[in-house]
Amino acid sequence: PGESPRLVALALALRGLNCALVQTSFVPDEYWQALEPRGLLLVLCVLNVNNYGYLTWEWENGLRGYSYPLVFASIYKVLQLLAKDDVQLLIWVPRLVQALLAAFADVKLYSLVRHLENAETAQWVFFCQLCSWFTWYSCTRTLTNTMETLLTSFALSYYPLKGSKMGSSYKYLTLVALAVVVRPTALIPWIPLVFNHFWQEQKKADLILHKCIPVGLVTVGTSLITDRVFFGKWVLVQLNFLKFNVLQNLGTFYGSHPWHWYFTQGLPVVLGTHLPFFIHGCVKAPKRYRIFLVAVIWTVLVYSTLSHKEFRFIYPVLPFCMLFCGYSLKQLKTWKKSAAIFLLLTNLLPALYTGLIHQRGSLDVMSHVQQLCNNSYQSQASVFFMMPCHSTPFYSHVHCPLKMRFLKCPPDLTGNESYIDEAGLFYSNPLAWLNEEFYSDTLLPSHLIFFSVLEQEISSFLTLKGYEKSATVFHTHVPQGRVGSHIYVYRRKAEMNH
Repeated sequence: PGESPRLVALALALRGLNCALVQTSFVPDEYWQALEPRGLLLVLCVLNVNNYGYLTWEWENGLRGYSYPLVFASIYKVLQLLAKDDVQLLIWVPRLVQALLAAFADVKLYSLVRHLENAETAQWVFFCQLCSWFTWYSCTRTLTNTMETLLTSFALSYYPLKGSKMGSSYKYLTLVALAVVVRPTALIPWIPLVFNHFWQEQKKADLILHKCIPVGLVTVGTSLITDRVFFGKWVLVQLNFLKFNVLQNLGTFYGSHPWHWYFTQGLPVVLGTHLPFFIHGCVKAPKRYRIFLVAVIWTVLVYSTLSHKEFRFIYPVLPFCMLFCGYSLKQLKTWKKSAAIFLLLTNLLPALYTGLIHQRGSLDVMSHVQQLCNNSYQSQASVFFMMPCHSTPFYSHVHCPLKMRFLKCPPDLTGNESYIDEAGLFYSNPLAWLNEEFYSDTLLPSHLIFFSVLEQEISSFLTLKGYEKSATVFHTHVPQGRVGSHIYVYRRKAEMNH
């Protein structure tokens, strides 16, 4: 990207290490909205990829587009053609691709500041970006939020800010449009920036007619055609997404938070110990950077109006925040070195803890499931995940046609107020649900997987049906509600299976 090879090599090496040191799960969307849909993609059946997989309710209702999963499906196809479609490669290669893009996004951020300010300020921004614990935790994951953030960083480097030598309307608008195709909410931080660009632009009609409209038509048109191929009908995913999350506010089905949550918890947690430097940077930064601060405040305000809130939703504003953090460090006179050491040490611990320890059971247990593929009784084996729905990945981490099932939890889209999903019904009375579901022993799965908190409640069922514990997997030090500290794998005794 036009920067020194040493800087690029450093970013690549650090993000490669980053990828290797993130072995935990964050949220189900990491797999279910990016890797899992590959199995039922029509084109992949044509291309002869194993056509097992799962499409969640979002796909059935046209809330997700196929453009992003298609990236990973293509990677899988290449691995298959090279006869390298080993399960470990299928798990790690998509993440390495994310790491590669993250490294170039870091370099782009450095480039932007070097052209706007100078090499020293750029180095401090680069440093802040690299030691952000939340970026470390998220940037190599196959989340749509991650791709949204990376494309935002790329677009930011081409934004025509006053004094920028890299500004390019075509490039930044195309990258913003791609981000919107991946995740429609990507537009939110760009609304003030695009308006600011329009306000300052001399040739306003030219900007709209020759840049905005062509870029919008090409990207949305390509997305529409891609989705037409896979859905088998015309679906405007971006409109459905907006309707569900904003107009109907149905995201509350997955939890709601008070309006101030992003200001009191979300942003402070995501920024971590960068927060005081961010505030200091906002005060010290030149006037022309105010538009970036407006983008951050605007985004947090817009998300605050929605009931369902998550840390990852505001991840795309982090690159903007890092500009101010880096500027703050550059302004410090005597405390510069101490501040850098403080930032590094205080971010290292949460980065390593969340990346290597917290919520790792969801992934570790899949290696136990994967072993069933290699056993001679694979055709008889079946797995039932008795966990909050989508707690673990599915076929993307197994890569064989093993019979698997989990508790489903689609929201009700019909307005039925007494609606309870399958997972809710199960947890209201696990023992009764199991006895009713498996009224005949021939229906019993060979393996049951569940969180430790459930064991006592269903122990009589496990004993009666001849299950024995075959593995205990650590998950988290902070169990909450239905999520336990460990995940148990129970296997039905051999004589019971035959």
